[in-house]
Amino acid sequence: MSTAIHLATPADLDTLLTLVARFHEEMGIASDDAMRRAGLAPLLEGSPLGAAYLFGPARAPIGYVVVTFGWSLEFGGMDSFVDEIYIRPSVRKRGIGTETLIAVGKALQGAGVTALHLECQARRCRDPALV
Repeated sequence: MSTAIHLATPADLDTLLTLVARFHEEMGIASDDAMRRAGLAPLLEGSPLGAAYLFGPARAPIGYVVVTFGWSLEFGGMDSFVDEIYIRPSVRKRGIGTETLIAVGKALQGAGVTALHLECQARRCRDPALV
């Protein structure tokens, strides 16, 4: 299976808003459309603080990943953190998340990012439905 990723642009805002709303609802994250829009719009407009990627078919993406950027002495430059990753429930457990993170890592490496960090909140890491 090959997971196609693309850097999200302002044209992808509505698609991302729908996916993010689903993720936040599933995770019990309190947010509303205005909050999600305020968080996404700068990333789609080229903010140097992060980026959003969609993956799967361009017309019907199956998920997204948002990364934020920082600086690391340990890694000798710009590093990144996965802020959120979401895969539609109907296509989970197929290795898509792994493929996506590898593809995003390669894209970021090509842009000069030296490390991609993945954190997991304890409550979410223990839920087998999310792995």
